[in-house]
Amino acid sequence: MQIAGVDIYVNHPVLHLGATDWVPVSLALETAPAASCDTHVAVRVRAQRGLVKVRLFTQPEAPEAEGPDLEFHSVFDGSLLLSDGRVAVGDIEQLTRFVHRVGDRGEFNVRVAVDSPGPDASAIDITITRPSN
Repeated sequence: MQIAGVDIYVNHPVLHLGATDWVPVSLALETAPAASCDTHVAVRVRAQRGLVKVRLFTQPEAPEAEGPDLEFHSVFDGSLLLSDGRVAVGDIEQLTRFVHRVGDRGEFNVRVAVDSPGPDASAIDITITRPSN
């Protein structure tokens, strides 16, 4: 189920998502479509050519429930630590930032998919679920 969405204009071809804390300087994207650490994911996107659409989902409860686009390509599928239960999405310069609460603080399973991996990505789907104990 989609729980949030935002369109972001970026000057640099990198979008960060994850914890509301500062992005570690050690998170280097290099030439990959995405890179991650324990708290953040950096995603390569198109820059200065239009808005980048970001949609935030929770895991659908039923197969007919609205979910992320199946034609997107997964660039990250792992866990992130969200220190305050909120996920932040923003440009590398931190001029534009969107924050949404997804639960209590802790570890979350996160899947990030894009419409076109690499410098032409113009849409990102983020699916967040709480790990089952």
